[in-house]
Amino acid sequence: MKNLEKVITLKGKRFLLKVETSHDSNDYAKYEAMRNEIWRFPEDNLPGTRNLMCENFLFDGSALFIAVYSEQTGGRLSDDPAQFVGFSYGFVGVKDKDIAFRSPKNLQFYSQYTGIKEEFRDYGLGIAVKEFQRERVAEGFGIFTISCTYDPLTGVNAWRNVHHFGMDVVGYRVSTYGEYGGLLNRLDVPSDRFFMSWDLKKKVRRSAKPTEYPLRETRLVVKAEEKIVHGRSGPLKLETITGSDLNKDNDLLFVRIPLDFYFMLRETDVEEKKVRRIPIQWRLITRDIFQTLFAKGYEIIDFFQTKDEPRKNFYILQRAGKREKKGD
Repeated sequence: MKNLEKVITLKGKRFLLKVETSHDSNDYAKYEAMRNEIWRFPEDNLPGTRNLMCENFLFDGSALFIAVYSEQTGGRLSDDPAQFVGFSYGFVGVKDKDIAFRSPKNLQFYSQYTGIKEEFRDYGLGIAVKEFQRERVAEGFGIFTISCTYDPLTGVNAWRNVHHFGMDVVGYRVSTYGEYGGLLNRLDVPSDRFFMSWDLKKKVRRSAKPTEYPLRETRLVVKAEEKIVHGRSGPLKLETITGSDLNKDNDLLFVRIPLDFYFMLRETDVEEKKVRRIPIQWRLITRDIFQTLFAKGYEIIDFFQTKDEPRKNFYILQRAGKREKKGD
């Protein structure tokens, strides 16, 4: 494979994106350490370092490891483990299990992890890593579909996967990982996920102003309101979901999700049952919404965040075969 490294500059700081080529199993320990630092759920550990090395497609497996390093003081840029700030990890799989590996067209790359250290998350590295991954999978593997999962209630992932990259939601998976804890999840909140398919050959041209589709009441599926609750850090205002309206007969619908679901999970991690159930209600009600609308033939076509305060996150769903004009 060519082009195993790429240097990028984001917000005045340089970063090195590098495909892992090491044949020393000790060099793979940093991936598990970083996974645990980001997700903080040691029970969900990666395979041992020897097995990770064997998984690397450059040796015996089908996995692609991409490491991210930040420049050091003085501007030096290298793969010094002390400057390791993020990674992505995935492997080759198949779409149709009956065809399996018999046809190259049936291959897809499953992107399992993409993580950036907290102090580097404002640089846009998540998108940069995925773009480098796309280049390496297409040019190096000759595979043009990447699949992944993400929590439907996380706006930052919805914006990146749906709006920026134009991935397609091809399935709704209920409690995918069972009881899944850590910093970005909670054991009592079902780990539902969207299953995504990314066509690397598809040209994506999203509107810079998706709110050109008016937010009319006849298009709003989720019923929600702002409430003052006593969270972990004290009194604060949180979005609470109160119900849904699945009887709307409109070719274009909007499904609201929390502005920051990760923040909501942390702040509602308290003993008071009503507060604790806020993210659980979001999960259960939106699960019913998405499953019902998908069964009716609706597809997610975009995601956006409103500009006016209080800001709100919305998926745009369109009935298959329909194309409404902006401004309608």
